[in-house]
Amino acid sequence: MNCFMFPGQPLERPTQFPDDPDFREIAAMVRARVCFDLECFAWTGREWTENVKLQVYGIAMSLYEARRLRREGLSPGIIGEHSMGIYAALAASASLPEEEAIELAFRIGCATAEMAGAGDYAIGCAVGLTCEPLLAVAENNGVYLANHNTSRHFLLSGEREKMEAAMTEALHAGAFSAKTFPCDAPLHTPLIQEVAGEMRTIFADYRYREPAVPLVNHIDQDCLAAADLADFMLRELALPVYWEKTYLALRAAGATRFFEAGAGESLRKYNRWIDSQASV
Repeated sequence: MNCFMFPGQPLERPTQFPDDPDFREIAAMVRARVCFDLECFAWTGREWTENVKLQVYGIAMSLYEARRLRREGLSPGIIGEHSMGIYAALAASASLPEEEAIELAFRIGCATAEMAGAGDYAIGCAVGLTCEPLLAVAENNGVYLANHNTSRHFLLSGEREKMEAAMTEALHAGAFSAKTFPCDAPLHTPLIQEVAGEMRTIFADYRYREPAVPLVNHIDQDCLAAADLADFMLRELALPVYWEKTYLALRAAGATRFFEAGAGESLRKYNRWIDSQASV
């Protein structure tokens, strides 16, 4: 069974874009719905942050890659999502139209970007530590687990000054890589509750259809129904992403071939690591 996997926000802007009718159609949707020119990587209306640009770019490329896979004769028997990949996954499962998925991702990105005016936040990427010492580092420094991607690849999220201290401690504890990246808001942490009311209103603005393909969520690895979606999308912004558990659940559900629909290949790399650990 084929699994389409939808990753979260890319960390870097693109160097080039596809040149075909599908990409041009998606780029036109992006311009019309959120006033962003993908090819120029610039706003045509109100200016938003670099992170919101990357979020819009991420969903656009996920929608494009899902179309490309279908053009090649592939269709998903099951769908997995990681972080902001949920919005493209909604379109791929026919729960929302593509243009509404783009708009929803943008609106949530803008709501979280408002937090940047009240705080200085960062993501910390720690590689090499196992979960228990990594959680101790997070607790010692007042930051939070945001992504449990593999047994030795984690993202933390929180205030920038605290994150820099956490990454220094992670290196001293044995991590072989610990890097800090700026972000607008501490996604997948309890701190996001600050804008929960606004986001609840945004999620309620859309009518979600029943997913036409089983859509497995990254928190408890259940399949999402239309009635679950608004609550799940609000809840997942305040809770960690558990990709390792999700990948194993997708395999247990019968997925044998995994296709990453998005910019880059982060999920495929995580999957290879998880598989390698399972065979040890």
